[in-house]
Amino acid sequence: PKPFTATGKKNLIGANLIALRKNIIYPGGLAHELQLAGYDMDKNVITRIETQQRYVTDIEIKALCDLFNVSFEDLIK
Repeated sequence: PKPFTATGKKNLIGANLIALRKNIIYPGGLAHELQLAGYDMDKNVITRIETQQRYVTDIEIKALCDLFNVSFEDLIK
């Protein structure tokens, strides 16, 4: 079985991803930018990560860090 956070959520970055994305781009636009960078993430993936209903892979975390130019530590705070 896959682990959950103490609150039962499936990832630690959902709220921070919303905050990073909120003033810059909408979920579909973020997915588009990630796809242009070569990552297979669509709008539904972004939404499920933000609502903490989906686990996030290390590759996806790296893609988000690179796109927003933030460190891993900043993404999971």
